[in-house]
Amino acid sequence: MKRFGARGFTLIEMMIVVAIVAILAAVALPAYTGHVVRAARVQAQAELLELASLQEKIFLNSNNYSASVTAAYNGTSAGGLGRTSGQTNDGRYTLALDISTPSQTFVLTATPTTGGTQAGDGNISVSESGRRLWGSASW
Repeated sequence: MKRFGARGFTLIEMMIVVAIVAILAAVALPAYTGHVVRAARVQAQAELLELASLQEKIFLNSNNYSASVTAAYNGTSAGGLGRTSGQTNDGRYTLALDISTPSQTFVLTATPTTGGTQAGDGNISVSESGRRLWGSASW
């Protein structure tokens, strides 16, 4: 009888493939994680600029800035910016508003939520003068 040759992969071939996949994953995963962090930061920056624009509309209507991020937006300084959760839309940053008395200046700050992917990424802030900071650097 003729014996047919065994077909398939050897253990060494399988181990080589596993090693290659592990190396690719070791390179790709940190790059992907870094991309996710950067994308969330850019999204938070865009939301801060949107909220700063709302503040300017409020200032035009009532000659004062709103003192609340979470109160309902009504277009005047008696209302707020309408973010009931006090966070960015994706929930990765907590929003805070620092108002001087009288309400002629403001600093809107986004702080990374604890334990999230953004932890350690630094605070992002924007002020009424247009000053934009990420940590201590401009963005």
